This record gives sequence, C-alpha cells and structure tokens, in this order.
Amino acid sequence: MNHLPARRSALRQAAACAFAATTLASSFCALAAEPAVLRVSAIPDEAPTELQRKFEPLGKYLSAQTGMKVVFTPVTDYAAVVESLATRKLDLAWLGGFTYVQARIRTNGTAIPIVQREEDAKFTSKFITANPAIQSLADLKGKSFAFGAPSSTSGSLMPRFFLQKEGINPEKDFKTVAFSGAHDATVAFVAAGKAEAGVLNASVWDKLVESKKVDTSKVRVFATTAPYYDYNWTVRGDLEPALVKKLTDAFLALDPAKPEHKAILELQRAARFIPTQSSNYDGIEAAARSAGLLK
Repeated sequence: MNHLPARRSALRQAAACAFAATTLASSFCALAAEPAVLRVSAIPDEAPTELQRKFEPLGKYLSAQTGMKVVFTPVTDYAAVVESLATRKLDLAWLGGFTYVQARIRTNGTAIPIVQREEDAKFTSKFITANPAIQSLADLKGKSFAFGAPSSTSGSLMPRFFLQKEGINPEKDFKTVAFSGAHDATVAFVAAGKAEAGVLNASVWDKLVESKKVDTSKVRVFATTAPYYDYNWTVRGDLEPALVKKLTDAFLALDPAKPEHKAILELQRAARFIPTQSSNYDGIEAAARSAGLLK
C-alpha cells in the first residue's frame, strides 16, 4: 500500500500548525512589546487647547516614570470626568474639590485622591467686575453675574457658599445669573459686558494677569473668598496599588530646583505637589449640601 500521499498531507498539516504557532507567538510578543496605556483627563475648567498645553510635559514625565504610554483625553463637561472614572474609562484625573466629592459619591468612596498642589490647601476665588459702582459683595444685588461651570469648586460652589454667608442669594438677589463654563470664559464675559461681575479661581486670574490676557485697567478684583481645599489628582479605586504608588511618588518627586521639573510645575502653577487625602474635602461636601447642590 502506498502511504506517500498521506505522509505528505501529514507533513503539510504539521508545517501549517508550526506556522500558526509561530505567528501566534509573534502576535503575543508584539502585544507584550506594546506599553500599557495610562488614560488621563481633567475637568474642563479652561479651554481644551490650554489643558493639552499644560499637560503635555507632565504626560511625558509620567510616561518616563511609569514606563506606560500616557494618553490625555479632554472631555466636554465636569460630569464626564466623574462618570469616566466610575466606569473605568479613566485611570487618573485632575479634579476640583467638588468634582472629587462627586466622584467619591459616584464610586462609593473608592476614588483615591493622591496628591494636590501645595497651593490647593489654601485656595481662593476672586470676584471681578468692570463696573465702578461695584466695590463690595453687597453691591452685587440687582446686578448681572457670571459663575464658571455649575460643578466648579472655585468658579461656582465655594463662591456661592461665601455669598450665602454674606446673606446673598444669587437666584433671588442678582438680576441674572449665567454660567460661562470655564474660568477664562468668565473673565471674557465680564470684560465684554455680558455680566457686570463674575467669579473665578485665583490661579487662573493670576495667570491671565501675568500673560496680559486681561486688561486690569478695566477688569479688577473687588473681593476674595476665605481659603479652602480645592484641586487634586485622583485615581480610580481599583488601579493596581503598585501603579498608584509609582504615580504618587512621581508627583512628589517633582523638584523646582531641577530646571526640567520647574517647567512642569510652572505649567501646573504649582510650587510643588504634596500628599492629600479624602477627608480634606469633607468641608467641600458640607458646603455643597448646604448650597443644595448635593442631596
């Protein structure tokens, strides 16, 4: 009996299997060679182009420190950052104090704030106007007013809290209330006369003044809030502990004495980063509940 055709068929099958195994192994090797991705975003409290510009050198630094590919994705609103953390579409996010509280509630307390800027332990908001008749918070009654985004800690929640402490109810006492959507947009509203006064965070105001993007002969600060805790970098709660430590250590290692680190810190408007913890934002939660923004 001639077994040659059968033997050739067997050899062809063996060769095909070997080729498939080699191809599969190559695919696995290629996948293994691809760096893991760290997905990052931030609340849109400034223009998307500005957020990208600020994050780019920090992203390169975090990539070098973690060995991961860092991808920054801007979002359209504050709620999108909270939801993306809760649904594991983001690993790391730059949040305001109120947005962190919302994330803490949405994730059943699992979202972890890891670091904040030194400045965020004593953050303030600036009330601005181009109207010479406005000299104090009391003068705002009957005037048009612009907050930032509704979920902004420094552009809405805390200014509203301090206004209420002064006996001012924005919805009842102001002629109109608008939400500009971002701190730099609030300045544009006031400068253009779309609102007689507004409020934004001190850091963005100082940056706009330094870069001469606001005419301080027309738009001026007439009141400043008491200090409060604000921004932080937060990770989703089920991120690997080793990675959480790497990220925390990377932020804490940024040293203003090193030129390459100083450039990163300056873009973040940070003297340095310091550790933070969830309880720092309990006061923000209490203010939000007092203002009726949390049920």
